[in-house]
Amino acid sequence: MSLSAALLPLTAAHAAAQAPAPALTAATTDAFGRIADSVLSDRTAALVEGAAPSLSAASAVKATGGVRVAADLAKSEASAVTSLHGTRSRLAALGEAYTDGDTKVTVDSTRLRGRTATVLVTEATTLTYAKIRGDEPATTGFTAHHELVFTAAADGTWQLTRERITDRGPRPVNEPVAVTAAAPVRPSAVIDAPKSAITYPAPANPKNLGSGTTYNYAAMATYAEKYWKNYNTAYRRYNNAGGDCTNYLSQSLYAGGWKQVTNSREDYDTWYSVTSGESDTWIGVNEWSWFTQTAKRTSALANAYQMDVGDVLQVDFDKDGAKDHSMMTTYRSSSGVPYLTYHDADTYRRSLSSLIASYPNSAYYAYRS
Repeated sequence: MSLSAALLPLTAAHAAAQAPAPALTAATTDAFGRIADSVLSDRTAALVEGAAPSLSAASAVKATGGVRVAADLAKSEASAVTSLHGTRSRLAALGEAYTDGDTKVTVDSTRLRGRTATVLVTEATTLTYAKIRGDEPATTGFTAHHELVFTAAADGTWQLTRERITDRGPRPVNEPVAVTAAAPVRPSAVIDAPKSAITYPAPANPKNLGSGTTYNYAAMATYAEKYWKNYNTAYRRYNNAGGDCTNYLSQSLYAGGWKQVTNSREDYDTWYSVTSGESDTWIGVNEWSWFTQTAKRTSALANAYQMDVGDVLQVDFDKDGAKDHSMMTTYRSSSGVPYLTYHDADTYRRSLSSLIASYPNSAYYAYRS
């Protein structure tokens, strides 16, 4: 959709005659969903070479039931699409492209207060990998949750005035937003991981995935890909309490044979999920790193492109010393590109190249499990 044409200026007469706030009807809710779908679909289309906007300028207002995008947000979205063109260019330089993208939006709830409607939606996006090297998986996908605010204009029509993603962790590839986090204090007794290079191709560092290994890496990947969007109800969720990424990672490692440690004199020598709760090392990004490095459950990889199935990637998005997010490698192409699956926003087989293209200045930590 051409957002620059999605808002028609209000006349002075409209402004002078303040109409009552319109009611939220099923048609209005449907229109909210259409405009959200259009905005987010345009972001996805910006990543696909030659993709057309979701709605033409001429049909934009009609197709969304009269709901418009406010002028300030239209400018912001235009900048977002421009930023995503930059992401697409960085992806191309890293040997990745998408031949198709599909975004669908579901309205989860609406709340009306006066002349303001707050709408929660779920975005489900699938991108089809171009066969550049020939060994890419078929698709990558994610689900993301957004909050949109609509305001009733003076003439009684609705305008989208604000949008934000509510998930933690890496922003989806079609979301041009930075992430920040406070750096925790690392205990002196624990070992921290060194940063990994992100140059491609990486020096060879093969991993034994066959029989006779301590852990079942295929089982780790199978678990992660089974529960990437349909959560395992046997475990607690931490999406609204700091993020679920490391909790989900720990579950996957446990499914592949990692043993829980429930008793120790040191805080960072335990790793468990029991009826009464989880250890900090099970659910915390930095705490997980401190435990696994100190206990020698993992070894640091010199280059993130060396990761194989069952290996782990953590990212410090703003390089403030705090690792912000954990994810597992669930697929590795024969040309040496790892693909990550993770929670917050729930994502399936996102390439390492895609993460680097979205966050080229972040710090990366790769672990062999």
